[in-house]
Amino acid sequence: MVKLYDTYRTFSKVYKLASKNIGTPLDHSRHFPSQHNRNEIRYKTSGAGERALQERQRQQMARGLPKQKPIAGVKEVIVVASGKGGVGKSTTAVNLALGLMANDQSKSVGLLDADVYGPSVPKLMNLKGNPELTDNNLMRPLVNFGIPCMSMGFLVEEVAPIVWRGLMVMSAIEKLLRQVDWGHLDYLVIDMPPGTGDVQLSITQNIPIAGAVIVSTPQDIALLDARRGAEMFRKVNVPVLGLVQNMSVFQCPKCNHQTHIFGSDGAKELAHTLGVEMLGDIPLHLNIRETSDKGQPVVVSSPDSPEAEAYRRVAAAVVRRLAELSS
Repeated sequence: MVKLYDTYRTFSKVYKLASKNIGTPLDHSRHFPSQHNRNEIRYKTSGAGERALQERQRQQMARGLPKQKPIAGVKEVIVVASGKGGVGKSTTAVNLALGLMANDQSKSVGLLDADVYGPSVPKLMNLKGNPELTDNNLMRPLVNFGIPCMSMGFLVEEVAPIVWRGLMVMSAIEKLLRQVDWGHLDYLVIDMPPGTGDVQLSITQNIPIAGAVIVSTPQDIALLDARRGAEMFRKVNVPVLGLVQNMSVFQCPKCNHQTHIFGSDGAKELAHTLGVEMLGDIPLHLNIRETSDKGQPVVVSSPDSPEAEAYRRVAAAVVRRLAELSS
């Protein structure tokens, strides 16, 4: 009996915390209609009745969604996403943020790592430590290369696995979005987790997003998931700025022979199919991998290299697309 009571008390605390941080408590009437409602649904066969029912359902769904609220101090939010992991999304997000600032030194850029289970920004940006708190109890981002960064990796040990269920992840995302003092930013680049799950939906429903950048390799299996990612953003009314084709070609450092290890022009063909822009090609190059592993992104460590130029071209294309959408 004691164990049962303890279990119930623990569950109650989690339920109240989740309701407080994520949304309103579960309205059972929305999910389990009464017998009267079931009969009403069953016997309404007229066209007007069906339309009225659909309108009520739409209104109920709208009441259940959180209202979008801008992040304080941030002008435009750019999300970098991929349908699957391992395509270089985080490396692209980091170098995109640095490329935005390199192209226009007057612009302030921040970087948010929303991949709770596998945060990569601390390693890529060579940052360690815990964020300090302001007088308003907001977390101050850690800064390197002029880019303020926030990540779940700053709040847990480097090798500690984050073994959390969905409610805890959603609570963490809410804190990363709302409890960080970003100051004043022209752009906030969000490195999204791979896939099309709870975190992606939570972010797109809670904050206004200026546009999404989809990263994929030219490989067919990666393109299938990239298409799902693009379609997800369309369903939640987030503009897709375009696709970045990563690891597009490998050039032998000795003989300069080019090999398309993952296929050629797959992302370009997908962009054409989806009716979106091709933002740029990033080569499969040793310099990108080595500088990323050292926490010295190629845009700042090798600014004159062709690889850094490729990222800056992508950043310029993103800014152009944002201007087109806002005009």
